[in-house]
Amino acid sequence: MTVLSTQPVILASASRTRRLMLEQAGLEIVPEPARVDEEEVKLSLKAAGMKPEEVAEALAELKAARVAARYPGVHVIGADQMLECGGDWFDKPSDRAAAAAQLRRLSGRTHRLISAAVVFHNGVRIWHGTDHATLTMRPLTEDFIERYLDALGDAALESVGGYQLEGLGAQLFTKVTGDFFTILGLPLLPLLGFLRGRGVVPA
Repeated sequence: MTVLSTQPVILASASRTRRLMLEQAGLEIVPEPARVDEEEVKLSLKAAGMKPEEVAEALAELKAARVAARYPGVHVIGADQMLECGGDWFDKPSDRAAAAAQLRRLSGRTHRLISAAVVFHNGVRIWHGTDHATLTMRPLTEDFIERYLDALGDAALESVGGYQLEGLGAQLFTKVTGDFFTILGLPLLPLLGFLRGRGVVPA
């Protein structure tokens, strides 16, 4: 894979999709997943009345901060994504049954995906970006849901909502409004612009 960056960047996330996005954009990525109890944090922040955009940013910051403490002098990216539909928040499904249940709840409805990224350097937050996309899912039959999950396998558990728009997930929707990278989990273009400004990637 072609590398354009002048220095490695730490990704404080276990997301394979985010790592591939950054690597395909020419960055040398070192994955270092943060140890964060996301479910507990989300519950706490929701109880405090925070909006999904604020929660996504807070979780991205928490992840980056946890990892940045161990890597002085290196740029550390934290990221998070929230799915909101009718006031309800969705998480990555824990198993196939949970994925099917999520698809049933989203079927025929419009939802929002909110992606946030935060960059730390020398223990200090130096940048953040948040973006959202709106997706309308067509009405799904039980037969389609089962066939879709059969075809997708464990990959259905890797993304919030149980779908991956870059693949079979395209079959689920009638309308998508917003940035493609945001849907995949990162406000990528603003992030790359910031990193170029820092000299991580030549301008």
